[in-house]
Amino acid sequence: MKISTRKLVVLAMLTALAVVLVALVHFPIFPVAPFLEYDPADIPIFVGTFLFGPYAGLVLTAVVSVIQGVTVSASGQWIGILMHFFATGSFVVTAGFIYKNKKTKTRAIIALICGVLAMTVSMVLWNALFTPIYMGVPRSAVMDLMLPAIIPFNLIKAGVNAIVAFIVYKAVSRLVKGRFLAQEG
Repeated sequence: MKISTRKLVVLAMLTALAVVLVALVHFPIFPVAPFLEYDPADIPIFVGTFLFGPYAGLVLTAVVSVIQGVTVSASGQWIGILMHFFATGSFVVTAGFIYKNKKTKTRAIIALICGVLAMTVSMVLWNALFTPIYMGVPRSAVMDLMLPAIIPFNLIKAGVNAIVAFIVYKAVSRLVKGRFLAQEG
């Protein structure tokens, strides 16, 4: 995969923005599951996915997951890194492939809705697998958290981040394309 210097710079800026956002904004939504914290770090990743496609989105996800996992979210350790990668990765692959070939507003909405659903379903499976290890509890305790916390949390987090990404995408896209055209012309 050939990547231009400008594209690499934009991806690096989106990575940095994602890490800064999670460092500045993160809070639990449900008291019953305080380990589930909302953060807006996925917004730059979703925007990067729409700008450059699902593969770039997945690379952004991997890089952000590792950087975030060893710095601002280090308490999650390797499980936190994997969970972030699987959650956001399922979103960007789904939404990215849907939006990739037909970049319309309607297609973006469909892609984002499908991404939210993919992330939520994916996290049911990954939470059932990894959360018992992370919390040191039986799987049944985690399954008891699915409906009151895990499923709504993922719907809320992915939904809010998708809405914000939808709102800011056009402006960021114009800025990035304007910069590329101005520099190439």
